Amino acid sequence: MFRAMRRIKQQISDEECIKVLKEQPRGVLSMIGDDGYPYGIPIDFWYCEDDGKIYFHGAKEGHKIDAVSKCDKVSFCVMDQGFRKDGEWALNITSVIIFGRISVVTDEKKRIEIGTNLCRKFSDDEEYMRHEVENALPRALCLGLTPEHMTGKLVNES
Repeated sequence: MFRAMRRIKQQISDEECIKVLKEQPRGVLSMIGDDGYPYGIPIDFWYCEDDGKIYFHGAKEGHKIDAVSKCDKVSFCVMDQGFRKDGEWALNITSVIIFGRISVVTDEKKRIEIGTNLCRKFSDDEEYMRHEVENALPRALCLGLTPEHMTGKLVNES
């Protein structure tokens, strides 16, 4: 059902993919938008090691919610900042692409876990996290992406 990578020598392991997902703060979530046009948005996320899902939060209404309500199939792309080898100009970038299905998270305990861990990606201020979970999270919608296919690769820009 999903395509194999064409440049197999650039492929990285699932463990390396998960490392990127755990370390990077943002990715691009792509959906089928209005009139069948692709709709991709940069978005913060949290990768949960316990269940292997990727979680997001945001407004309870808007283009993203309309799109995933019509079709739950999405792709999500994350890439690292890259690195340069000594004496080379080209960046070496690791990217991960996930195909899967997205759904609304309604379990309140899981919503609190999502909100707390999303905050932890950006701050270790416990007071800030508690404030966000108590005040902002009730106004947010949490979404969970269940991966069906994941690939990653390391590419040299040259």
